[in-house]
Amino acid sequence: MPNFKMPSVSLKSRLNRRNFFKFTLGAVLSSYASKSTFAVIDDMPFEERSLSLFNPRTKEDFDGIYWRNGDYVAAALENVNHLMRDIRTGDVKQIDTDLLDLIYKISLKLETEKPFHILSGYRSPKTNSMLLKHYENVAMNSYHLTGRAVDIRLPGLRISGLRRVAYELKEGGIGYYPRQRFVHIDVGPVRYWYG
Repeated sequence: MPNFKMPSVSLKSRLNRRNFFKFTLGAVLSSYASKSTFAVIDDMPFEERSLSLFNPRTKEDFDGIYWRNGDYVAAALENVNHLMRDIRTGDVKQIDTDLLDLIYKISLKLETEKPFHILSGYRSPKTNSMLLKHYENVAMNSYHLTGRAVDIRLPGLRISGLRRVAYELKEGGIGYYPRQRFVHIDVGPVRYWYG
């Protein structure tokens, strides 16, 4: 009978076998673990928030993710800032992310993917001064000046329906302008008015 010699096993392959054994043992033991053991992993959401916005005056739009896994997406915020700029002066300001989150919450409550029409976002001091001279319902210290307010409408939805949903959230200021067909929302103190 011929002599068979076992091939020598390198240290590297022994370690690989050991790691394979540990992995297999861990997988078998984990299959017996209760659901609660892994609940923390299952409950870690990889969430995304998206917005659909359209500026009817400039015909520009934004339809995309602005928040992913706990962080705001910088490129998306730049696009939104540009879309919501003061169209009279071209001035761009950082739009408050709380305002974007408020629009997002309204879209969730309405269960819509239609774009919100942005009638007025950021407003420069020059534009605000001009509007103060021509309109009585313009605030001297408007939240538009700080990128914390927006005037919106949602085509296909009555303005009263949009106001009702914003009101139900009880966040910030809500101005109702049925004749001009828009709702003002801001992330200032909670208050309501009819324009």
